Amino acid sequence: MSQSLILKNPLDMHLHLREGEVLESVFPYTYQGFVGGVVMPNLSTPISNAHLALEYYNTLKALCADFTPLITIYLTPKLSIQELHQIKSLGFKILKLYPKGATTNSQDGMSEILAPQTLEVLSEAEKLEMILSIHAESGGYSLDREFEFLPIIAQIAQTFPKLKIIIEHLSDHRSIELLNRYDNVFATLTLHHITLCLDDLLGGGLNPHLFCKPILKSPKDRDALLELALSAHPKVSFGSDSAPHLASKKLSNPASAGIFSAPLLLEQLCELFEKHQALENLQAFVSDNAVRNYGLTFEKVREVKIQKISQKLPQAISLSNDQIIPLNAGKEISWSMI
Repeated sequence: MSQSLILKNPLDMHLHLREGEVLESVFPYTYQGFVGGVVMPNLSTPISNAHLALEYYNTLKALCADFTPLITIYLTPKLSIQELHQIKSLGFKILKLYPKGATTNSQDGMSEILAPQTLEVLSEAEKLEMILSIHAESGGYSLDREFEFLPIIAQIAQTFPKLKIIIEHLSDHRSIELLNRYDNVFATLTLHHITLCLDDLLGGGLNPHLFCKPILKSPKDRDALLELALSAHPKVSFGSDSAPHLASKKLSNPASAGIFSAPLLLEQLCELFEKHQALENLQAFVSDNAVRNYGLTFEKVREVKIQKISQKLPQAISLSNDQIIPLNAGKEISWSMI
């Protein structure tokens, strides 16, 4: 009998699900395996208030009632204390900070991160026991943008010691020190940042489907992040940052930043953790750490069984007038969900 593994309540703590036809095409790849996830707010109309958050939540629940979407609120300079209380009263507790212009649909983000009004909002968010998720990049040299942003995270962590801060898609080994220094700083890790480096993006010729922000970095960064994942470091949760873009947009100039990694994610993680003799830590990485760090509760346990049966990733996801190319398109992997 082939080897099998049961994962309880797997969670993806960083997701881009988009809207319309793209949403309907990509969402099933997530809810087939994951019971819930943190959903990003950078839609064409940013989810920047309680009304928009509730509307998007209802849209996702209509597509899959069994999936728990943890909707994030796009932190803009216009967010008021009154709106913040309304957001929390509806059960939404995660704010997402985008530096202005840092990534896809971040034009409404923060140009002055530590402005007095923003600090007032963060102070109130701390009192309301909310969570601040950060796309941690400066506007500097691409390989140093996360590192250059660390002093801002340190200042927020020191100023608001009870505010939980998530460094999203941690990509630089120099960021790890903050996890150990501050009790209130946590992180998510993607599959692509723990398995790929800059050479995969451009070493043998440019592969635009591996272009993302933060950009893939050095083998040293990749290996340090992989070790965090394989050991299921208690401050770290899995967050795919699966970000679907039309192939035409990935091949345009400038190319859209984002890697669509949702297809067969749990199966690929099983293969990776098995390769490194760390399967016993996968449960903590894809669920237990997130439940604890984000203060989540689930009324029931959903068990996802994955068995040692080979299959291939799709070459592309077809849309009416385009397609989306997934991470590791066409690759054969040795695990399947049953």
